[in-house]
Amino acid sequence: MHVPDGFIDAPMSAATGVVAAGAIAVSLRGARREQGGTSRASEAERGGERTAPLAGLVAAFIFAVQMLNFPVAAGTSGHLLGGALAAILVGPYTGVLCVSVVLLMQGILFADGGLTALGVNITDMAITTTVVAYAVFRGLVKVLPRTRRSITAASFTAALLSVPAAALVFTLLYALGGTTDVSLGKVATAMIGVHVLIGVGEAAITALTVGAVIAVRPDLVHGARGLEQRLKLRVNGELVDAQAPLAPITPRTSRRRLWIGGLVTSLLLAGFVSFYASSNPDGLEKVAADHGIDRQTKEHASADSPLADYGVRDVDDARLSGGLAGVIGVGVTVVAGTGVFWAVRKRRSTTSQVA
Repeated sequence: MHVPDGFIDAPMSAATGVVAAGAIAVSLRGARREQGGTSRASEAERGGERTAPLAGLVAAFIFAVQMLNFPVAAGTSGHLLGGALAAILVGPYTGVLCVSVVLLMQGILFADGGLTALGVNITDMAITTTVVAYAVFRGLVKVLPRTRRSITAASFTAALLSVPAAALVFTLLYALGGTTDVSLGKVATAMIGVHVLIGVGEAAITALTVGAVIAVRPDLVHGARGLEQRLKLRVNGELVDAQAPLAPITPRTSRRRLWIGGLVTSLLLAGFVSFYASSNPDGLEKVAADHGIDRQTKEHASADSPLADYGVRDVDDARLSGGLAGVIGVGVTVVAGTGVFWAVRKRRSTTSQVA
């Protein structure tokens, strides 16, 4: 759903740029609390300190999975937006920053998503998906048992709803600042319809990833804080619940091993699996072509980038070119993301000392 230059006019692009800048400023402050906060932080907030090293990895993983377009309907594909996944894994404020880092890297290096439309993309893909998904997720976990299965189910539902929400927000932005005269009713129907289907893929990827991380390190998942398991006893060959308080789930792997495993997975997805991704246009591209939204599309400012369109210039082999671009993208994103969150943690430590 990367919006290119020319879809939205200059005033609306500028307005969403202000919204995006404000949201990022708020998220930087909120991310400090999620990663340990200040000296007045609660115990739950201090627990976020353990998730901070994962934030850069989450950004890199989202970048990698976004390269894997999956078919959703005749001639249309979709890809992960990532707001729900980031919010549940590392917190909503940190999640906004994760997706924003991905969008910035994609726009500058790969000519994916317009630079003048960066505010539009951050507002739509980072802010909207994260806020909607986390609100739905928190609402569900409050009424569901605090079990791994419930959190995975809540993750699925939250991710599913976040995608058509982003499609609706794009339609509203286009209604206010679109550069072509089209039927907004038809655009809204087409956008929401196809993105409901894309949302199913988003939900599956999010639930599988959250479930996998919870299985080995539930203490590192922001949305799973306080997750507990009931003690089991074997009676006559069957496992039954023990009449005892719930016990915290014991981590099954170290943070270092989880980080390395996540990075290797991201590199494999971007460097190898991405070659087999669907080549069909994504939901926004298909709707834009069908309804004339793309008539005012402008050439990307980074069209001459050596990595434009997710290929390495002067590398003729398509598989090698795309794979190298994916690996470079993962590397740059994990470095950029880690740098941002290292700065957040450093500022947090300084603030705590001053306090």
